This record gives sequence, structure tokens and C-alpha cells, in this order.
Amino acid sequence: MLDIKKTIEGEKAFYALSGRIDSSNAPDLEQAIKASIDDVTDLTLDMKNIDYISSAGLRVLLAAQKQMNKQGKMTILNVNESVMEIFEVTGFSDILTIE
Repeated sequence: MLDIKKTIEGEKAFYALSGRIDSSNAPDLEQAIKASIDDVTDLTLDMKNIDYISSAGLRVLLAAQKQMNKQGKMTILNVNESVMEIFEVTGFSDILTIE
């Protein structure tokens, strides 16, 4: 299960995510992000409460990063060890801004 809480203030969008990002819910995350980032220049995803991300979730992050490269920046916060390992093995740690 994935819980998405979003806050948009002007050109900044903040998403607090919790649960798992997998093939069953990655489309929900993709839709939530796409629906609100057209006028956003600063996208932040807080993954403090994400225990797992599948290749479907990685695809959503990559699409969001590509979009934000054109209009601003995307930052991922509070990544736990197991998710960071997935980012490192897949090379996503080189593509994404992770703090």
C-alpha cells in the first residue's frame, strides 16, 4: 500500500510518501505527480516511510526527474538504507538528487 500526501505552495510541490512503491500502485503515484507539476519548479519527495521501491516505482521517479529537468529541480529526502541500495545498484543514485 502507498500513501501519498501532497502539499503545493506556489511553485513548490512536496510529497510525503509512505508504504511501498510497486507495480500495483506506481501508476497512482505517477498520476498524482503528473496532475500537479506543470507549474512547479521545485519538486520534493519525502521517502522517509518508504520501505521498498520496484522497477515500476523507479520508472515513475525517472519520468518525474526528466520532467523536472526541463522546468526546475527534483529532490528526494530521507531515503532509508534498503531503498538507497536499490538506487545505487540501478544507478539511480547518480541520476537523482538525494539528500
